Amino acid sequence: NLTDVDEEKKFDKIFDKYFGFIDDEYMVTVVNVIGNAGKIAKAKPYLTQRITKELLRVENLPLKSHLTLECRNIILSQVISSFEMYFDQIEDKDEVLSLVRRQRFNTRNSTRAEAEMFLKKFGDVFE
Repeated sequence: NLTDVDEEKKFDKIFDKYFGFIDDEYMVTVVNVIGNAGKIAKAKPYLTQRITKELLRVENLPLKSHLTLECRNIILSQVISSFEMYFDQIEDKDEVLSLVRRQRFNTRNSTRAEAEMFLKKFGDVFE
């Protein structure tokens, strides 16, 4: 991840284009963007809130021919993993916790498990 060494803030100039790939119709593209989001937030903490806003959009991504409900569920698991990497930096934790709580009822077992582990780690009491 080159954002670790991006002293000239070149990534900042392409932020919107990079995170625009969240709207791509192929799961692999979206997962790669999401998978790097936590690393980017750690390298560039001043982008934390913008990154969080982008990740929160994933739950409502429209389904497409190559982006099925199951694909979105897999992506949501990756979103939770990314949040875990930089949760301590997030100012408005309530929105993130709300998304993660909803994933406890996800139809994909691994996404449900990821949500439960996240909530246990960060001290959330199950409702």
